[in-house]
Amino acid sequence: MIRYIIRRVLFLFPVLVGVAFCVFTLLYITPGDPARMILGDMATEEAMNRFRQTEGLNDPFLVQFGNYVLKAVTKGDIGRSYVTKRPVMHEIMQAFPSTLKLAAFAMAIAVIVGIPCGILSAIKQYSFFDVITMIFAMIGLSMPVFWLGLLLIILFSVQLKWLPSSGFDTFKSMILPSVALSAQAISMVTRMTRSSMLEVIRADYIRTARSKGQKESVVIWVHALHNALIPVVTICGLQFGALLAGAILTESIFAIPGVGRLMVESIKARDYPVVQGAVLFVAVAFSIVNLLVDLAYAFINPRIKAQYK
Repeated sequence: MIRYIIRRVLFLFPVLVGVAFCVFTLLYITPGDPARMILGDMATEEAMNRFRQTEGLNDPFLVQFGNYVLKAVTKGDIGRSYVTKRPVMHEIMQAFPSTLKLAAFAMAIAVIVGIPCGILSAIKQYSFFDVITMIFAMIGLSMPVFWLGLLLIILFSVQLKWLPSSGFDTFKSMILPSVALSAQAISMVTRMTRSSMLEVIRADYIRTARSKGQKESVVIWVHALHNALIPVVTICGLQFGALLAGAILTESIFAIPGVGRLMVESIKARDYPVVQGAVLFVAVAFSIVNLLVDLAYAFINPRIKAQYK
């Protein structure tokens, strides 16, 4: 198990280098002059040249990228913000708790709602409940997050005045953004749970458990669900990573000071170090979530744990 974890962590480095190279290239070829954006239209050409020289923007592309990777590996320095002049990691760590809290709340809603709905849909296949659940799951998958967020604000904040439309300090302020962000995750978890349960409940060992006189609740919640959890855990892990990376629109709509909103503001300001650092940070978070999901398999299925050994 330890050897497997070390191998996965080592595989993380080439992934991060690839992500850094892609983001660095996209930002390098993006039209716009960071010096002009930062210093303003009234800045002199001399001041802009001095800014470019200080920040290394006049160096060739490979030199800039090499210096960036070298500082990140040797010093843990992923740059300083052009706007605030503070370390990029400091900016990200200030914003990340809000993003993590939002993604955790959204994922909790997806699990609490999606898994029971998927189980009931599988047990009552083709029933009225199953049809309605699958209709709502398709709507949830198709509905854009920004549109759902705006609808929730109009209904619950503007019309009913039940919940605040912005902020993330109180429990009430967490409800609307968490629900908006969790819609697609609920749909994915529901559909995957239903599909996995339908495969399992037709297996021979389920019929054997029923023939031995086991209660239906024990058959479903112990025998069937335990063996159907592998793909469900996989989709939950992938969705949690996607929620960490995909909260940009939700944070912008609800004015949440998270990593997504930080990225949007940094893109507008051509603050390239913050954009690169935020994307790298999200890539690391996504990779760690996938590693934890793989390790969770061993606790769900003993056969997988034997493979690690």
